Amino acid sequence: MRNRIFASLIILLIANTVVGQNRRRVDLSIPEVDRKDVICFALYTVHDQTLKLTAQLYPLKNDEVRLARLEIKKEGNWVEVAQTEVIEQGWTAPFRVAKWDDANTWQYRVRHGEQAVYEGTIRRNPTDKDEIVVAGFTGNSIMPAHGGDISRQDILDNIQRINADILFFAGDQVYDHKRHYAAWLKFGRDFGDIIKDRPTICLPDDHDVGQPNLWGESGKISTLRGAADGGYAQPGLYVQEVERAQTSHLPDPADPHKIGQDISVYFTNLNWGNIDFAILEDRKFKTGPAGRVPKQGPRPDHIRNPEYDPVSVDVEGAILLGKRQLAFLKSWTQDWQNAKMKVALSQTIFCGGAHIHGSASGRLHADMDSNGWPQSGRNRAIDALRKGFAFHLAGDQHLATIFHHGVNEHRDAIWSFCVPSIANLYLRWWAPLEAGANREDNMPEYTGDHLDGFGNKVTNYAAANPEKKPAGNILNTRSAGFGIVRLNTKTREITMECWPRNVDITSDDAQQYPGWPRTISQLDNYHPRSWGKMKEFQFDYAHPVVQLVDNETDEVLYTIRAQNSFFTPHAPLNREFTIKVGKDSPDRVITTSAKAKK
Repeated sequence: MRNRIFASLIILLIANTVVGQNRRRVDLSIPEVDRKDVICFALYTVHDQTLKLTAQLYPLKNDEVRLARLEIKKEGNWVEVAQTEVIEQGWTAPFRVAKWDDANTWQYRVRHGEQAVYEGTIRRNPTDKDEIVVAGFTGNSIMPAHGGDISRQDILDNIQRINADILFFAGDQVYDHKRHYAAWLKFGRDFGDIIKDRPTICLPDDHDVGQPNLWGESGKISTLRGAADGGYAQPGLYVQEVERAQTSHLPDPADPHKIGQDISVYFTNLNWGNIDFAILEDRKFKTGPAGRVPKQGPRPDHIRNPEYDPVSVDVEGAILLGKRQLAFLKSWTQDWQNAKMKVALSQTIFCGGAHIHGSASGRLHADMDSNGWPQSGRNRAIDALRKGFAFHLAGDQHLATIFHHGVNEHRDAIWSFCVPSIANLYLRWWAPLEAGANREDNMPEYTGDHLDGFGNKVTNYAAANPEKKPAGNILNTRSAGFGIVRLNTKTREITMECWPRNVDITSDDAQQYPGWPRTISQLDNYHPRSWGKMKEFQFDYAHPVVQLVDNETDEVLYTIRAQNSFFTPHAPLNREFTIKVGKDSPDRVITTSAKAKK
């Protein structure tokens, strides 16, 4: 009872606290709505023939029922398929329907009481489509000074024009640290028209849980402003409410054990259109740097000293994804049931993806809020992902980039696309002091092979740097926008697009940010230049799952579903491998002495 009262007080604080200056600039008061409009919006996913849908309600009155119903239209009639209790702490109504028919499209409606109705479409699983289109977003600032008060209608129009199959909000859906509930309702009003009709993934990031940076450290309580000591600055009940609102519609977590303060986890996978998406939590288990690493500037997470030794901060015990998520990735990369390609989704990319922060003069050598730190954890994460040739889509950095990551050598691991902010609150620039090596012809000097501030191997192919003094159209001079990824399951190609705001992206004269679009192969996510090729293997069925196992270490090098009925493995030289194959899993050995040659 005490927890429920405390949670209710948090909700009241979120809903009613108004800072005078901000109130004049952005109205985040909760509107008094007609009772027929008390359902604000709904989020859903379908995975393994299970529908999970969370309806977000406005506050209910004391005399209103705490029950919501989910109906679908069958043969012209509305049929109830589920009921659920409305959770007062956050006013959410999470539904779950097993044995869902995902081969058909269904009209749905959420109902509350006798009047309130919210309608949308639950799409069929597009397994017959050659191209799955993902729209990616991050950084939904609402501050007018950063373009946040400008309508999102241009985004909605473009998503409808291309008919995106799935939406991915990588984090910072909500920036207001005192009124998450009210700001979350505004997010739903802004994007509800595209969310209601397609699967949507939301990953809460630092601002969503009410702090400027986040090192979750398995749920500990932070005692520092900025939380650089690790943990959460807001009460655990607050974090639980935020995650319930944003993630309770995701497929069930891969490992549901809770962390400190009774906070749940949501890392899992979603299979849609024969694309297997890993949904990661790259903030939840990460340790904070304060008290762990030598301080290299006024802040414990910022390194200002260009002469520092990167090895000195890669301290023993510092965690990035943590053992539980790495174990999940190990099994995920080997499971190709109903999957032709794999994509990892997380809040941010696995490197220090910017050199200048805040303003054009704010050069920062390295930022521990990035996933470039800790380096050992970064390398373990990338090594796990490349074993399934996973492409990485993320946000958080405010700066759109394309990187090809390296562990042992440049370009020996996955590619990442960091999408730009919807409205750019905090500016960053990719601006290395030295020109990159091995650049493509006629490419900017900031592209090519580099070491980031932590000494990680990265190859840059594009960076949508803002203008040094943003002016005029404040959104585009601040490099705001969104990303599109086209995943072709037939050709196994991945095309990245990066679009500015307020353009019709289907227009013949529409221009993307410099460096986009870019198309890569699925195999580019793990094809080191030092490797060689084996002979071609032929199979008597199409698209087998092929796995290479290192004979010396018994380690799985990689697992992939072949594009055709034949496959030419690539692998390190001077080593022998066992090759396993199968229709849906590598369950049969075809050779124990495979070698690669240049």
